[in-house]
Amino acid sequence: MNSPRTVLVLGSTGSIGTQALDVAVRNKPLFRVAGIAAGGSDPGALAAQAIAHEVDAIAVIKPTAVEDLQLALYAEAQRRGYARGEFRLPRIFAGADAVTELIGAVPVDVVLNGMPGSQGLAPTLKALETGATLALANKESLIAGGPLVLKAAKPGQLVPVDSEHSALAQVLRGGRKEEVGRLVLTASGGPFRGRTKAEMADVTVEDALAHPTWSMGPLVTINSATLVNKGLELIEAKLLFDVPCDAIDVVVHPQSIVHSMVTFTDGSTLAQASPPDMRLPIALALHWPDRVPGAARPCRWDQAAAWTFEPLDNTAFPAVELARHAGTVGGCLPAVFNAANEELVAAFLGGNIGFTSIVDTVERVVQAALGWHREPRDLQDVFAAEEWARARAAEIARTGGK
Repeated sequence: MNSPRTVLVLGSTGSIGTQALDVAVRNKPLFRVAGIAAGGSDPGALAAQAIAHEVDAIAVIKPTAVEDLQLALYAEAQRRGYARGEFRLPRIFAGADAVTELIGAVPVDVVLNGMPGSQGLAPTLKALETGATLALANKESLIAGGPLVLKAAKPGQLVPVDSEHSALAQVLRGGRKEEVGRLVLTASGGPFRGRTKAEMADVTVEDALAHPTWSMGPLVTINSATLVNKGLELIEAKLLFDVPCDAIDVVVHPQSIVHSMVTFTDGSTLAQASPPDMRLPIALALHWPDRVPGAARPCRWDQAAAWTFEPLDNTAFPAVELARHAGTVGGCLPAVFNAANEELVAAFLGGNIGFTSIVDTVERVVQAALGWHREPRDLQDVFAAEEWARARAAEIARTGGK
């Protein structure tokens, strides 16, 4: 029998991370979690994960969290009945570079990057450098550093975790590259499906955080409400599958059963369908190209069901077309799009701007970013584009662009 694949889980206390750890627990013959990484705001949860999985190392971005983490580890070990001296303390990395240090110090077969936002870019590049398979849930790192990431990735090294891109990767097995006509990304439509833009003017933070299908962190949940997330996924699909942005469609599918489709040149459309459960794409990414039996429950064909599809209202939700523009131009513009959005989502969550101002202001930042159409030469180029975008977004949000 083959030995289990060793895995690093980055963003282990987040939604994707906790589900990845659950997949590992359910499939111990297949996976061993060698290390975990998180921001450090919840040392108790991180300690519980570390001891439950007997990890070799932990990374925390918050440098002041080390002492709290050590105390939480000892408390968790005691709670689980470890005798004094029996518990082996994992190696701890802390600070801004802790995650990349963890990746460099703990060799593994698979790195699952479930970190939020563009802070995942440096870990993405470090993981690719080691030769490990990168199970990528952190779409922002691919979007922000697209040319750098694609240059660093060996064939087959980059495996998507997003349910839509996992679906596309599965469906693309059904035909050759030259037979692909169009990619079709499905969207639930978010909590405001069917509303006009005017009807979303008074949306509250609480309203926007109430996603009808998925349980996710605040950034991704707000992005799903604005459909920025679907725009980011369009750019991600272009980069992952080498398909131009104008050959990628977005269709609203409220049931979230069909996760994406491919229309081939002969008129055939293949789809991947399963009840919404992120453990399926996570398990597949960790074990790619092989499936994990029983990863999630399948569709029931002995029960009546109806699946509906409807066109996206680009007037009410302009984020997808704005992302299509950014992805088509390429260069550093996708990084500008993503960073400006992150800044404005934070402003919305803080009560400083309205819901519809998020995408409206991102559009103004993208229009002003004429100096960022060039490709990034290195990480510092990406960071500079992001810094410019955040500053410009904050200025427009504060002054109304005056």
